[in-house]
Amino acid sequence: MTGAKPHAGRFPEIKDGTMNKAIGGVELSSVARGLEAADAMLKTSEVGLLLSRTICPGKYIVLVSGDTAAVNAAVSAGAEKASQALTDSFVVPNIHPDVFPAIAGTAAAGELEALGVIEAFSVPALIEAADAAVKAAPVRLLEIRLAMALGGKAFVTMTGPVAAAEAAVAAGAAVAAKKGLLTEKVVIPRPRQELLGEMI
Repeated sequence: MTGAKPHAGRFPEIKDGTMNKAIGGVELSSVARGLEAADAMLKTSEVGLLLSRTICPGKYIVLVSGDTAAVNAAVSAGAEKASQALTDSFVVPNIHPDVFPAIAGTAAAGELEALGVIEAFSVPALIEAADAAVKAAPVRLLEIRLAMALGGKAFVTMTGPVAAAEAAVAAGAAVAAKKGLLTEKVVIPRPRQELLGEMI
């Protein structure tokens, strides 16, 4: 991906493990309802707004972080306000710290070992899958791409030894598949380094 990330720098790093224990969000089919849901989420509890914007194809995504109880309350409020426009929602407690820089596009690229990719039909399903993947095996998240110019889909890329990448991709894909939102999963052993340039 070329050019600056529209959301780069907006994702706080997890340092002491208190402020950002959880991440959650709602995805809606309506922009107007999305703005209303974002407002309700911020008024309901003390959470940090990570992302609130339109995504393809004409949908809206709101992501928040904070302690688990606050995020749960915010997501519940957002889902209630979304009503029939809600397409997906999620809360991940004890989020893996590598998820934030991967979403923000600030994760260090480095060299590729095996390349794992999980692709999903929704942003919430993909973030849940990415968290499960990086918790399941020693892999490094490269990027979580969220629905822009993707027809509403999202994908995560990761790298590590072949066995680790296979285990991580399997674990993450299972999470997305459980919601019926898995598009595809692959593991590429010994990928050509030129692929890295196409992903950043």
